[in-house]
Amino acid sequence: MSRRTFAAAAAVLAAGAFIPGCRPVRSTDAGIHAARLSARPEKDGVAAAPGQRPLGLVAERDALLYVPAEPAGSAAAPGGLLPLLVLLHGAGSDAAGGLSLLTGLADEYGLVLMAPASRSGTWDAIRGAYEADVDHIDAGLRETFSAVGIDPERIGICGFSDGASYALGLGLANGDLFSKVIAFSPGFIPSGPRQGKPAVFVSHGTGDDVLPIRSTSRKIVPALERDGYDVTYREFDGGHTVPAAIAREALDWLGW
Repeated sequence: MSRRTFAAAAAVLAAGAFIPGCRPVRSTDAGIHAARLSARPEKDGVAAAPGQRPLGLVAERDALLYVPAEPAGSAAAPGGLLPLLVLLHGAGSDAAGGLSLLTGLADEYGLVLMAPASRSGTWDAIRGAYEADVDHIDAGLRETFSAVGIDPERIGICGFSDGASYALGLGLANGDLFSKVIAFSPGFIPSGPRQGKPAVFVSHGTGDDVLPIRSTSRKIVPALERDGYDVTYREFDGGHTVPAAIAREALDWLGW
């Protein structure tokens, strides 16, 4: 983890936004309801060129799209529709950082990946309310749905660190869009509406000194289970990272 990322995480804790399994007290009602996404897959599949490209949404900190080179035979649904994961980077990173979480496995699993970038150093609801980042993700989804044929039954959201916290908040608020949520080393769940019951995968290192496991995932997971969510939880020996074996297990867990 970089010094910049560590400093950003520390700033979040100092600001009082670190409330495992709960809500940042500064979230406004308007910000909470802004967590809802409106983009939905197109009815007809589109054959998109494989590879990585920017989505052209903004001049700086643009979102990235990755289309697998040779989708696995089991990945494509009838009509050629493919599964999609939205990838959210950690504090101080960008779309390329989010994409790097799983690009090494995307071709093998036949996954389309869309990685947006937060409008500032971290995702908006980590510091307060859902605002511009939701609009940016919604725009990225609309562009992705128009560029690639996506299976509406296989859309998920995944993140690391601050991105994992944001993936939990946004994923639970949009369970009618995301059927699966993957959170690698989350800190808390930002407040928001809850829609549907997406399945959740959480992993965390027992030696994490950035977002210590005892005050984060070991509280988040029981809270989710009490609320009726189907949660798969993996602890591993290590720090604030995503081991290759954990990343692979998460994609196997998707069942896509």
